[in-house]
Amino acid sequence: MIDNLPNLVAFAQIVSAGSLSAASRELDLSLPVISKRLAQLEKSLGVRLVQRTTRRLTLTEEGELFHGQVLRILAEIEEAETLISDRRDVVSGILRVTAPNAFGRGRIAPIIAEFAKSHEELSVNLELNDSVVDLLETGIDLAIRFGSLSDSSMIARELAPNFRVLCASPAYVEKHGEPKNPADLLRHRCIVIGKQQRTEWRFEGVDNAVVRVKGAFVTNDGDAAHVWALEGVGIVLKSIWDVGDDIEAGRLLRILPAYSMQAAPLHAVYAHRQHLAPRVRLFVEFLQSRLQTSWRWGAA
Repeated sequence: MIDNLPNLVAFAQIVSAGSLSAASRELDLSLPVISKRLAQLEKSLGVRLVQRTTRRLTLTEEGELFHGQVLRILAEIEEAETLISDRRDVVSGILRVTAPNAFGRGRIAPIIAEFAKSHEELSVNLELNDSVVDLLETGIDLAIRFGSLSDSSMIARELAPNFRVLCASPAYVEKHGEPKNPADLLRHRCIVIGKQQRTEWRFEGVDNAVVRVKGAFVTNDGDAAHVWALEGVGIVLKSIWDVGDDIEAGRLLRILPAYSMQAAPLHAVYAHRQHLAPRVRLFVEFLQSRLQTSWRWGAA
């Protein structure tokens, strides 16, 4: 029936206007197009809907019955379109978001709370996970991720700058000294985030060095790695968003500041660019605004 919608509209307008020519003028379509649509509709139904003469147009008995149903169908379609149109900028339903543990807890959760206070019809499901979650399988609307997008089927919108830094506590530096170049890291106790003890730390600049460090401490949780660094057990590689406040306060010291790490901008990742639900579209805009306002660390 949806395929016949233009034909239904033409039929309803023919009856309303009283003739094919009047319907063609009101719909701004040519007379042959209107005639063809009526003929297609009658052919698909297998019955004649109107009797046409040179002077007048009358409905058949089947046409009378069908016309009443067509008006009901078109009215319901118009009502549905109005409902959706009214909801286009209404933030409601469940917003499902996933974000890294530490960043989600410290940065995203407060922004969600602020956003939700202005949209009382909104419910939120926030999943904190340092692993990459499959949005299509889990039904999650939006992922907050650091770094480049590996899945080309997803859409990524940059939210704010970010870079990674090496850092350690003053106590660690006092006890173990400070590395002078990337290769020196091989002699230090490193904190690795992940499941493997060995990982690559990549530097940009003149040397583009890659150091394969061995973790003296290994965890899959960014918060735990952060705590270990504060406790002085090793050197950790973290986002400036996670450790910037500690560096400013002197609780952590930046290690090898002359060597920049790979950039890792903060992205909102979702499955489709077109027809985003208002809760997703407006939250992404709100999130981007708040994060860019909070950014204060300049360039790496």
